[in-house]
Amino acid sequence: MRPPFFMVLFLRSADKLSAQLRLASILQSTRVNKDKRASIMSEEQVNKNEETHEKATAATAEEQENNSSEASKNKDSELDPIEKLEAEVKDLKDQNLRLYAEFENFRRRTAKERLQLMESANKDTLTALLPVMDDFDRALKNTEETEANASVLEGLRLIQHKMSETLKGKGLSAMESSIGKAFDVEEMEAITQIPAPSPELAGKVIDEVEKGYKIGEQVIRYAKVVVGKEA
Repeated sequence: MRPPFFMVLFLRSADKLSAQLRLASILQSTRVNKDKRASIMSEEQVNKNEETHEKATAATAEEQENNSSEASKNKDSELDPIEKLEAEVKDLKDQNLRLYAEFENFRRRTAKERLQLMESANKDTLTALLPVMDDFDRALKNTEETEANASVLEGLRLIQHKMSETLKGKGLSAMESSIGKAFDVEEMEAITQIPAPSPELAGKVIDEVEKGYKIGEQVIRYAKVVVGKEA
């Protein structure tokens, strides 16, 4: 038995409506997916834009820092020549001061050595002449003053005086007589001891055998003396 005609139309209409509903549902799902994908892409673009902005900001900051560093280097390079010249001037001053001090030390040392050399040369010559001075002293001491010897004594005194003054001009000087003075090892040489004629002469010089001499403050010959001792 065939269904009525209106039932067939109703079923066909129902199937067509169901198909349209499914199609609408599919279209709606596709649109939602597209919206989701668009939203995701939009968020990714925003993130990408933010990252690009951050990179650009960092690059700008780095460039500014480099520019500042280059400016500082340029400023330092401008100041370096002045500071370098000041340091060079200071070094040259120090070198000049050291050279001047070394030259002064050299000059003083050379002058001292030259003086010592001259004194040493004079010392040998003057020491060799001391026995001659002793001979003059002995000759004057042992020659009697008589009318016959008067001219001889006068000549000896003149020669002795002239020679003494000449040697004095070379730095030689005779020590003072040590007779009656306390024995001094810095200027005297005891050749013997004898009993003192009196208690107050014990330890003192009783006689002087040879006179002592100096060159400046340096003793070149000690006075040879006889020292008294307690009886």
